[in-house]
Amino acid sequence: MAQYGPGLSLSMLAVLMVLLFTGFPVAWCLAGVGLVYAGLGMLLDVFNPMQLFLVVSRIWGGVAENLVLVAVPMFIFMGVMLERSGVARSLLEILSILLRRVPGGLALAVVLMGTIMAATTGIVGASVVMLGMLALPVMAERGYDKPTTAGVIASSGTLGILIPPSIMLVIMADLLAIPVGDLFTGAVFPGLVLAGLYAIYIMVVGVLRPRAMPRETEPWRGSAGELVVLLLKGFVPPTLLVALVLGSIVMGWATPTEAAGVGAFGATVLAIVNRSLTPRLLTEVVCESALTNAMIFGILCGAAIFSYVFRAMGGDDAILETIAALDLHDWQLLALLMGIIFLLGFFFDWLEITLIILPVFRPIVMMLDLGTMVPAESLLLWFAIIVAVNLQTSYLTPPFGPALFYLRQVGKDTLTLGEIYRGIIPFTLLQLLALVLCIAFPALVLWLPSVSN
Repeated sequence: MAQYGPGLSLSMLAVLMVLLFTGFPVAWCLAGVGLVYAGLGMLLDVFNPMQLFLVVSRIWGGVAENLVLVAVPMFIFMGVMLERSGVARSLLEILSILLRRVPGGLALAVVLMGTIMAATTGIVGASVVMLGMLALPVMAERGYDKPTTAGVIASSGTLGILIPPSIMLVIMADLLAIPVGDLFTGAVFPGLVLAGLYAIYIMVVGVLRPRAMPRETEPWRGSAGELVVLLLKGFVPPTLLVALVLGSIVMGWATPTEAAGVGAFGATVLAIVNRSLTPRLLTEVVCESALTNAMIFGILCGAAIFSYVFRAMGGDDAILETIAALDLHDWQLLALLMGIIFLLGFFFDWLEITLIILPVFRPIVMMLDLGTMVPAESLLLWFAIIVAVNLQTSYLTPPFGPALFYLRQVGKDTLTLGEIYRGIIPFTLLQLLALVLCIAFPALVLWLPSVSN
C-alpha cells in the first residue's frame, strides 16, 4: 500500500485549495484535512497510527514554545495601539502640510505615512482601514482622481507585510529556519525601493496629469514655530520609535522579541503623551490584539498538523520528483516557483500561502545553484525576501485581494469596486517591477544583512 502515499499527499493540497474557497476558517481547513488524511493513511497503511501522537508535541514545540513567535503578539499590540491612539492621524496631517507644494503632495504623504506605519504596525488590514478613513475624505475633497486615490491608499497600506518589523517575516523566519534579524535587515531596502517606486509614479502622474492629483493652492497659514511644534509632537515621536525598534535589531543590540517589547511599551507611552490612553481604549486594544493573535496562532497550529501528515506520507518526495521530471534550469525553476506564488495570490492570503507553500518549496530551493549571483549560504534568505515582495501582490490582486475589500468597506459611499480595481493596476505592476529588481540585483537584499553581521 506504500505506493498510495505520494498520490494521497498530493491530493491533500488539491482538497485544501477547494476547501479554502468555501470561506470556512483556514485553521479548521488545515487541521481537518490533515486529520482526515491521517485516517485515510492509516486505512491504506501509509501512515503509522503512532505518528499521530507526535502531532501534539509538534504543535507544542513548534508553535506554543517557539520563542521567535513571542514577538508576534507584541508587534500586534504595538500596531493597534498606535492606530487607536491618534498618532497616525497627527502624522498624516503633518506630512500633508510638508508636501503641500509637491505634485501629488497629498498622495505622497499617504505613501510616506504608509511607509512609517508599516514599520510600526505590520497589520495590513489596520493600515488600509486607517489610511482610508483618514485620507479618503481629504483626497476626495481636494479633487483627486478616484481610481488613483484607491490605488495609492490600498498599495500604501500593504507595505506593512514587507517593511520590518513585519509579522509575515517573523513567521517566514520560523518556517525556513532563518534568523529573524537577518530577514528584517534583508527586507529594509526592498521595502524602501517599493515605496520609492510608488513615490516616483505619483510625482510623474502629478506632473503629467495634474487634474488627477491637484496641487494644494492655499498656503500654510501657521507660523514656523507652530510647524516646529507640530513636528516635535506628531512626527518625531513615531519616527523615533521606528528607529529604536528597527535600529536595535539591525545593530544587534536586541533580539526581535526584545525589540517588540520595547515597541509595545513605546506605543503605550506615546498614547499617554497624547492623552488618549483611557481604560476603555486599553481594553479595546488588548481585545483586538488578542483576537488577531488567536487567529494567527490557530492557523499556525492547523498548519503544523497539515504539514506533518503531508510529509509523513511522502509529500515532499512527491513534489521533488514532479519538479525533477520537468527538467528545468535553475533560473527557470525559480521563475516557476515565483509564478505559482503570484497566481496563488489571486485567491489566497499571504498567511495561507506561506504556511502551505514555503515548507514544500524549501527543499526545492536548497537544490538551486544560481552561481555567484546568490551564494549558497544566502540562498534561503534571498528567496524568503523575494517571496515577501511577491506576496505584496496577494493583497491587491482581484478577485480576493483583502486590501480591496478593506478599502471598499471604508469608502462604500465614495468608491466603486470598479474604480478600486482600475486604481490598483499600476501599483501591482510596480510591485512586480520591485520583484524583478530584487531578483536581478540580489545585493538589494543581501548587502545590509552581510554588513550587520
